[in-house]
Amino acid sequence: MKKHTRRAFLRTSAGGAGLLAAAPSLLEALDAGRTTSFAGSDVVTLGKTGIKVSRLAQGTGFNGGSQSSAHTRLGQEAFSRLLHHSLDEGVTFLDMADLYGSHPYVLKTVKDVPRDNLVYLSKLWPRKEDWITPSGGAKREVTRFLKELGTDHLDVCLIHCMLNDQWPTEYEHIRDELSQLKESGEVRAVGVSCHDFGALKVAAEHPWVDVIFARINDKGGREYSCDASAPEVAEVLKTARANGKAVVGMKIFGAGKLVEPEEKDASLKYVFGNDLVDAVTIGMLSTDQVDDTLQRMARVRVS
Repeated sequence: MKKHTRRAFLRTSAGGAGLLAAAPSLLEALDAGRTTSFAGSDVVTLGKTGIKVSRLAQGTGFNGGSQSSAHTRLGQEAFSRLLHHSLDEGVTFLDMADLYGSHPYVLKTVKDVPRDNLVYLSKLWPRKEDWITPSGGAKREVTRFLKELGTDHLDVCLIHCMLNDQWPTEYEHIRDELSQLKESGEVRAVGVSCHDFGALKVAAEHPWVDVIFARINDKGGREYSCDASAPEVAEVLKTARANGKAVVGMKIFGAGKLVEPEEKDASLKYVFGNDLVDAVTIGMLSTDQVDDTLQRMARVRVS
């Protein structure tokens, strides 16, 4: 783990050392006539949370479900090798979830990495399944998450997979307990991940929400794992950002359907060129995929 003390952490530590200012938004940069960077290792601020993250998050839940994912199915050794590589390249934003079963894998991988050099985002599953009986709140779940990760706080905790526009009422008790955890410092920011257009529209306006995980790519539509057409989703994300919400884009490559180089490049350019997100999460499964994604993000140019 010694390699994680090298230039990457000095350059991109998201833990608040105060050495790097957050990257400007696209519109601010264009107005000022500056060159805008969309590098995955850039340090950016999530909305109004004050939390600084690498622009690219390492996802851990590709094809995830029932506390397993393609990432955890790699096994601990391969998982650690992958995550070590991402960390060494400055990708210090870790996207986890109870649904993926990735907490113990992350703990074993980063046990020698200073906690302040990492940003932990996780998600709690709110519905009863064959693998979980939710408490109906958030305290029991977050307490377990903290133990699984060997930490005293989560940077971001989301209610996972909102499926309709009634989620604020449906999960009111979860929201209340997450708010209490936020007040106590065990969680720094709260929000939702959305898998429904109505849910996304509510999240963009709701005062409780700090962070939104939103499905967005240039193709749009259900075929490419989006909640509506690309222009429709884009308008909602612009509203969310105008309201001070942090937006993390997911399904940037259409949940694995955008595989050609030109397709990936077009999607990245659309998402960043329209200033739709603060950061993106991608479930990269190999060191080659990490390198490819970082190279593509670094090449994004906006006319």
